[in-house]
Formats: sequence, C-alpha cells, structure tokens
Amino acid sequence: MNLESVMQELEALGKERTKKIYQSNGAHEPLFGVATGQMKPIFRKIKRNQSLAEQLYATGNYDAMYFAGVIADPKAMSESDFERWIDGAYFYMLSDFVVAVTLAETDIAQEVADKWIASDIELRMSAGWSCYCWLLGNRPDSEFSEEKIADMLEIIKNTIHDAPERTKYAMNNFIYTVAVSYLPLHDKAVEVAKEVGPVEVNRGTAKSKFLNASVNIQKAVEKERLGFKRKYVRC
Repeated sequence: MNLESVMQELEALGKERTKKIYQSNGAHEPLFGVATGQMKPIFRKIKRNQSLAEQLYATGNYDAMYFAGVIADPKAMSESDFERWIDGAYFYMLSDFVVAVTLAETDIAQEVADKWIASDIELRMSAGWSCYCWLLGNRPDSEFSEEKIADMLEIIKNTIHDAPERTKYAMNNFIYTVAVSYLPLHDKAVEVAKEVGPVEVNRGTAKSKFLNASVNIQKAVEKERLGFKRKYVRC
C-alpha cells in the first residue's frame, strides 16, 4: 500500500463522533476520527514500513500520524528522527501515545527521554516521562539504574505541583508505574505518592480535577498487580 491508498482507507473509517472526541482532547484538522482498533486490518496488510510511516507522519493528519506510530520500525529511527517527530507532536495524544511509545522500543530510549525531561518544554517533558512509563512497564527491572529512578522520583516530588499541565499527568503516571512495575523502588514510590498528595490539573477551569497516585497504587495492590509487565509496548 502507498500513502494515497492508506489515507483513503483511513478516511473511509472516520467517524464524526470519534473525531469530536479527539478534538476535545486537543486534536485539530486535518483528521478523520478513526478509532485505533479500526486500524488493525490495515496494519496487518502493511506490517512495519518506516518509509511509509514517515510519509504518514508528515501529513499532519492526526489519524495518519497515529497510524505512522503503529507501522513504524523504531530500530530504523535515529535520535534526529525522534526529534523531528516530537517537533510535530502538537498535543499529548501524539507526544505520549505515539512518539514516546515508539521511542520506548529503541536502544536510545533513556538517552533521548532524559534530554526531553530536562528541556522545560511541556510536551517534550511529558513524552520523556511517559517513555519511562512505557519502559518500566515492559522491560526487566535489571535494565534500570535504581539510583537514577530514585533520583527521578525525588525530582517529581519537588517539582510536580509547579510543572506544566501535561507534564503533571506524565509525572503522576511515573510514580504509579514505579510503584507497580519497578519492584526495587515500590516502597519509595508509595512514600513519594503520599508526600506529593493530590495534584491539581487544569487549575482554574471548569475541567479542573485532581490526580492521586496513591489511590491508583492502592487499587493495583488490591488487584495483586505488583510486578506487572506488558509483553509488548505497542499493541
């Protein structure tokens, strides 16, 4: 399949209701409104195809950019490729669920994510923290430095309440993921979650709400999910 035929298939799968949901989360035109599960038959025809993924991502169409992440070959991507992709990720569903997920399947994941976390740019920071969540939830504990992950928890404890909005979500998820999927620091993550307490997001708006890692960690403990690892990062 080429770019034109993929775009035609995606457009045919678009639904106005799904489109409105994506737009309410930050997507903007162009987009078709394709449910992610509806993309699987197209993926089965294409499998991995990095050159086509690059063409799809470059369209700026949200559905095409998402599907680019589905068919991308992460090991064929360099750091500069990921820099280009994060530059094009204009809202969190791209930064955290396309770019960060794809990066998490590479050998350079931690190196690139560290730079994004240190960038002070909201969606780069969000993608960096999210990438670690995907990594910790998939790879063996032995692949991570306990000291480094502990330091990252300390950074979150000291900065989360003043972080940009989407970064707060990713940081909160990092605390939860360490507690559930990185057993060496379960106790420390639980302690940090308690010290951090509820984290307000969308402050001063009608959609204002609070994130609470402690509550979600407790739910995971009750469901006996400690030590959980995904078999695959991408579905």
